[in-house]
Amino acid sequence: MRPTIRRSTEPRRRWAAALGITALVVTGGGLLGGPAQAAATASVAVDFPTHCIPPPIAGIPPIDGTTTAQITVDDATPQVGDTVAVTYTVVVPAASNPVDLALPADIMTPTGKVTLGGAQSGGVTVAGPKKNPPVPGKGAFPSFSMTGTFTVTAPGAITLSPGDYNIHTSYIMELDTPCTVTGPPAPVSETVVATGGGQVNERAVQLSAASGQAGDEVTVTGTKFTPGAGITVVGRDGDAQTGDTTTATADGSGAFTARLAVSDPDTTGIVAYEGGAWDAEKGAGPLAYTVTGGGEIPDGSQQLTTTVRAGTLSMTQAGDSVQLSGVDFGRGGASTGDLRTVTVEDFRGGPAGWSLTGKVTDFKGPGGARISADALGWTPSCATKPGSPSTCAAGSAGAVGSAGATLASTPDGAATGGEFTVDAGLSLDVPAFTGAGSYAGVLTLTLT
Repeated sequence: MRPTIRRSTEPRRRWAAALGITALVVTGGGLLGGPAQAAATASVAVDFPTHCIPPPIAGIPPIDGTTTAQITVDDATPQVGDTVAVTYTVVVPAASNPVDLALPADIMTPTGKVTLGGAQSGGVTVAGPKKNPPVPGKGAFPSFSMTGTFTVTAPGAITLSPGDYNIHTSYIMELDTPCTVTGPPAPVSETVVATGGGQVNERAVQLSAASGQAGDEVTVTGTKFTPGAGITVVGRDGDAQTGDTTTATADGSGAFTARLAVSDPDTTGIVAYEGGAWDAEKGAGPLAYTVTGGGEIPDGSQQLTTTVRAGTLSMTQAGDSVQLSGVDFGRGGASTGDLRTVTVEDFRGGPAGWSLTGKVTDFKGPGGARISADALGWTPSCATKPGSPSTCAAGSAGAVGSAGATLASTPDGAATGGEFTVDAGLSLDVPAFTGAGSYAGVLTLTLT
């Protein structure tokens, strides 16, 4: 008896409070710095009271002043399900440089929140680039802009108001000056009117912070993902994935919490998604995030970088035919042998496990004689190579048949992958008085 083995593989599917002595103070000046970015739609600049807390090293009390800010969007008439880009421009900060020490260019990184109201509630995380003109001693801080996105989940008028913001300064030391809206919310600066649309992806993520030094961890929480799904959380630079990544598993309500260490200075946003690759219909984000400092290269040093490339899920087998033992006419019984060893390599990374299944055809013999596929049974075994993140589990002993059965598998998890060897003892139950001759069936293995 000789089954032929075939195989198939299918993929499964930095900066702005001032440095200590350069803490912020109230200013009553007019428009500071360059003009705000051109608005994609009509919006208005609004004034609101702000409470700022200078770095403790500054030795000055909290500052209560007035911020002038403006919100603009790239689409003022979106449909439900669309993603809207938001720009929060602080036209006049509630502070200026209080001392004679000048601040150099490109040391200030802003982050903040935009408050949604009306037909849709919540907030939008925004972050700006590490870019500013030099600030003279006792000079006014310039205006700055921060960007982010949100997904429209309800039709109607959605209001956008400026919210809290933080100015991080990376000069000699890393310092923050958080500024909060006094008696929130601030006045409405922009309104978008959403119309009905198709099905909405309600998956959402939030960050515990919108910025941090290289290597800092940010807590990422998600809601309305598929219960029990493996979640990948990664940094993004535009549409490209950066080296910052972690995984989590959604609980029974579809919520998850993950801690992502952000070390790549190119990371400008964070997304979370189900499955092995980004899918806008099964993910959420990006939320703006800015790496504010740390990881700078000291004089006389060289930064060394490398890339770990994700691989594929694949299998090989030690041969494509198995000769089962013969049985006697009239007596029948078990015709036995061993499956050719199958080696599985899972070098994809990410949260997905794999499953190796098999199914067999009827065994055809002389003169149209057949032995049913249901007569073939197996006893699987699986070994995991030391150091592999996943552990292989053998399938249950029993019939293979034309419907198929599981030979081996690994579960989804926070970290998966590895190398595995899969074997099985085979036994074909040949009925007594089966016609004499050679019989052959085809056992097909599928890795997903």
